[in-house]
Amino acid sequence: MARTNTKPVSQQPNAPDFLAWHVVDKGDKSFWNMVGAAWRHKDDRDYTLHLDVDSINGRSVLRQPLEGPESQKQDDKGRA
Repeated sequence: MARTNTKPVSQQPNAPDFLAWHVVDKGDKSFWNMVGAAWRHKDDRDYTLHLDVDSINGRSVLRQPLEGPESQKQDDKGRA
């Protein structure tokens, strides 16, 4: 029996619905580091969370990405 090799239709990667941030408070400053992202499931009931690291201290925050070129410049500006 011959097998047919078919390539799956390439899907465009979709942008995440949320970015995951690890936040550490040091005195009156907060330091934000992006650690992952979350994507909404097709049924709109759940999210898949992908973390590049797991925090032991501080807190984790999910925020919607900014629109436009500013989204590339999200840095340590203390968002809460």
